[in-house]
This record gives sequence, C-alpha cells and structure tokens, in this order.
Amino acid sequence: MRAKRGSDLPSEAIRPVTNIEDELIKRAQAADTEAFCQLAARYQRRIYSLALHYCHNPQDAEDLSQEAWLKAYQAIGGFRSESGFYTWIRRITINCFLNDKRAESSRGHGSDINIPVVGDNAPAIAIGSETTLHNRILFERVMRALSQLTPQQKLIFLLKHHEGMTYEEIAKEIGCSTGTAKKSVSRAVAKLRQQLDVDARASEYVPCAAEY
Repeated sequence: MRAKRGSDLPSEAIRPVTNIEDELIKRAQAADTEAFCQLAARYQRRIYSLALHYCHNPQDAEDLSQEAWLKAYQAIGGFRSESGFYTWIRRITINCFLNDKRAESSRGHGSDINIPVVGDNAPAIAIGSETTLHNRILFERVMRALSQLTPQQKLIFLLKHHEGMTYEEIAKEIGCSTGTAKKSVSRAVAKLRQQLDVDARASEYVPCAAEY
C-alpha cells in the first residue's frame, strides 16, 4: 500500500507540535494560575535544592524558595523568553539570596545539620541501604563544610559547581568581576578540601552534594 504523502495527511497530523513550556508561560502570563503552578512543579525541586545548599537550613530554604516563586508569579508578565524559564527563575532566586539577611544569620547553624522530610522537596534517604547511608553522611559533611564559607563564596561556588554556570555568567549575575568569581571559587575549594580532608592533589571539583 502506498504511504500517504504529507499533503494527504489530516491537518492535525502535520500541525507543528507546540512547546509545552512555552504554552504554559503564555497561559501564566494571561493570569492562568494553574499554568504557573505547572511551571513551578517542573523546577521547584531544583530551586529548593539550590536554596538548601545555600542556607544549609531546610526551613530557611523553604522560605526563600517560596519568596522566589512569589516574585516570579508577580513578574511573569514581564518574562520575554530572552533566556530559558529556569535561568529566569534562578536569577530571581539569586536576588533573594543576595537580599535576604536570613542566609547570613543561618551560618551559625552549620554544626547542627538535620535532613528532615520537607514535603516533596526532601531528599529520599533509605537508611537500610549502605550506599544511601554513605551518601547521607557525605551530604551532611558537605553541608557542614559549606556553612564555613562566606555567603558570597558559598553562592559563587554553588553557581559554578551545582548549576554549572561559567565564571562570566556568575560575574554578571552576582555583579562582580570574572576574576573575583574565580578567586572566590578557588578559596571555597581550598576551604572545602580542608574541612573534608580532601588531598590537595585531587581534582579541583568538589561535589556540593551527594546523589540523593
């Protein structure tokens, strides 16, 4: 049987597939709350994870995440798709980090790290598994080590190694020079190596969290 040519196919079959995220953004900009909630569901875990690594306190991370999403909801009408949606919400989150004094006061909490269940955002940890127990211990050690960094060192380090941003992108987001960003990461890595007893000859990359 001869296959139908494209022109013989129903219009539904040849219509281009709509990008779901773009459609959700358009609906959210038209005051569709449900569409915005669907957008948030796609990235809320990543935003919470970034906030948790920065605050090293689950409640503060939850509060900062909620603040970021509230600001995003209020500003969604101005989103122009000049960058990806995640890049946009991450920029809002970074501004929350820079503006919120809670992160500075939470530095003293580093010696008493707990990883409780915080809704759907919490790390899934099964203590019965040797591997997950090891990961939990590593995660807590890294979180404790991060608490010893200054807020700027911590943020720049996370943007580099947690988010994979370039030094140029970090400098633009933080409002510093590229050289400052590089020095900050270098100092953060040195402090983390000291805290985690990592051999100085090891790779410069120090994971900011275990898989969980």
